[in-house]
Amino acid sequence: MSQADESMMALALAQARLALPLSRPNPAVGCVLVGPDGAVLGAGHTQQVGGPHAEIMALRAAQAAGHALRGATAYVTLEPCAHHGRTGPCCDALAAAGVARVVASLEDPNPLVAGQGFTRLRAAGVVVEVGQGAAEARELNLGFFSRIVRGTPWVRMKAACSLDGRTALPNGVSQWITSEAARADGHAWRARAGAVLTGIGTVLEDDPLMNVRLAQPSLRQPDLVVIDSRLELSLNAKLWTVPERRVLVYTASADAARQQALEAQGAAVICLPNPAGKVALDDMLRDLGRREVNDLHVEAGFKLNGSLLREGLVDELLVYLAPRLMGEGAGIAAIGPFEQLTDTQALQWQSVERVGDDLRLLARLPGRDVF
Repeated sequence: MSQADESMMALALAQARLALPLSRPNPAVGCVLVGPDGAVLGAGHTQQVGGPHAEIMALRAAQAAGHALRGATAYVTLEPCAHHGRTGPCCDALAAAGVARVVASLEDPNPLVAGQGFTRLRAAGVVVEVGQGAAEARELNLGFFSRIVRGTPWVRMKAACSLDGRTALPNGVSQWITSEAARADGHAWRARAGAVLTGIGTVLEDDPLMNVRLAQPSLRQPDLVVIDSRLELSLNAKLWTVPERRVLVYTASADAARQQALEAQGAAVICLPNPAGKVALDDMLRDLGRREVNDLHVEAGFKLNGSLLREGLVDELLVYLAPRLMGEGAGIAAIGPFEQLTDTQALQWQSVERVGDDLRLLARLPGRDVF
């Protein structure tokens, strides 16, 4: 791969990032079309579900500008699709337009594609090269890869805490530990998720909206998932006021009357009890995978956070660390106590960045992205 290939794939990856709040449950993909003389002819990214894919958007941009595409190179961050789903095959559209070369970051793990796009392009006489930008393209779509390969979403646990690890004072006060900039950044991470998960304890204590408000809104709100073992969710909770949002309530209760009342509010109620009378969290993740949730963004209390961590269901932590000390209070998660450091949960740093007055820490559980 040449330096020019690297530069053009960087542009395609920038396009893919624009798709993050739009494309779910489809992957976030970017495409850049480049002429034989090295000039950019068109660029695009995947639109909302049912809308055009990145390749089609780039082709339309090039054609609208009057560019001829014979002999062009397409830089695309994921294998062009080869099946008729909500849209037609992108591999055929590229070949029909006269594209001579496709440089792709990754093969699509979807069994409906899985190399078939590359095969059809090569059969049409198109040169195909794979691997440029693979690491970043995969990072952008860990949720999609997780759902397709593992059958469950990528689980990201978000928390805001003080330098000494407190998420609330002993009396429950937690607003606001972090800065406005950190809160807005947190909403941007909400916006890229397929669903936001919280527990009934958080809903009863804080009555939150749990929607995207402080960041550039996506075309639709992420689903809201509430873990409510005993179906205690109030019909007057603020979360019901968010329009056109799917609400999924997971419970261990067989109370038909309460279930019907919540369903009348527009919720889907799913009963998945475990032997302890709580929600079977692993079964919940599999159910969310079947519902095409790629990324699950967790904003819950320390008890539910602890349960998810103890059961090995969390892939990474997104923590906003404020420059303050709070002393006594709630922590991020109810885990332990441990007697040996070797028993504690090890993490791997992914990034550490300053956001406003705070630090944003992204830490991954070892081996979670091997799929």
